[in-house]
Parts: sequence; structure tokens; C-alpha cells
Amino acid sequence: MTNTTFVDPGGLRHRLILEQRTDTPDGAGGITESWTELGRIWGRVSPVSPSSGTTEDQVQETMRHRVIVRFRQDITSDCRFLFEGRELRILTVHDPDESKRYLICAVDETGR
Repeated sequence: MTNTTFVDPGGLRHRLILEQRTDTPDGAGGITESWTELGRIWGRVSPVSPSSGTTEDQVQETMRHRVIVRFRQDITSDCRFLFEGRELRILTVHDPDESKRYLICAVDETGR
């Protein structure tokens, strides 16, 4: 018996822009981060949990989401989704049943 994760394809109703990060040397020893669009895809965005912490004496609020999309080989933790004007940085990507049908991504939305 196969352990198959059920995903309702009709639930993939959120329009997402998938972007990949590119780091370019800035000539002064640092890097400039830029983003390249890889495509526009359908997915499901579900809030999971809010959290807050302090970085550089500033309170940083983060909202963790789960994003489910159809399988794509090019989705990695060097990517992000844009959703309704929000930036969702991908933390982890996994194929829940290794069937290459869907991916579940843990993402953080910062700056809320």
C-alpha cells in the first residue's frame, strides 16, 4: 500500500509569483541580492503561526505559512513567492509522499 498524501487540486486557488534569488558581487566586497521571476503558479497559502523576535535592537514580527503547489524541480530555499503584494521566503521544501505531484513549503512572511 502506498502512503499517498491527498491534496485537493481545487484548493490551489491562490495566484503566486515564483522568484529565484541571484547574488551579484557589488564591487566593494559585498553582494547585491536580486530576484528573477521563474513563473506564475497556483497554490494554497495557509497561515500556520505568528512569532516575534529581536534583531539589531528591533522587534521583528514573522508569520509562518504553509504553501502547497504542484511539483516543480526548480523550487528551492533560494526562492520566494510573491502573494497579494507580500513576500513569502521559502525555508523548506518537501515532497510529502515522494510522488512528484505536490510540494509543501514552509515560508516566512516578515514585516507584517
